[in-house]
Amino acid sequence: MKIRIYYHQTDCGGVVYYANYLAFLEEARTEFFEQSGYSIKELSQRGVLFVVGRQEIDYKYPARYGDILDVKSYVSDNSGVRLDFDGEIRNQDGVLVAKGKTILVCIDANFKPQAIPADILDKIKAKG
Repeated sequence: MKIRIYYHQTDCGGVVYYANYLAFLEEARTEFFEQSGYSIKELSQRGVLFVVGRQEIDYKYPARYGDILDVKSYVSDNSGVRLDFDGEIRNQDGVLVAKGKTILVCIDANFKPQAIPADILDKIKAKG
């Protein structure tokens, strides 16, 4: 997905505020689910919730006000209850700005870990 950097996403130096990269990766994961045929809202209504169990991010190069970022997110591994997402953010020149790893854990409405339903896992595996 493409993201344009607006002034409110930057610090006083015009550089993207570090925490905003986490939001960009979150948005890319949401788009990944949508492109796999699942809405996060519909999954939650079905009693299938995903929460962040771990987040890692490496900052490589500053993104600035006015940049257009390309944010990619894909599943690098999965188990019965978790999805490992890798993500990368590049600027309009193709320079790697940041890369991250997010581990999502599948939980039920009572916030207890649950197995990822087979239909969801199958579609996610097919998408990559």
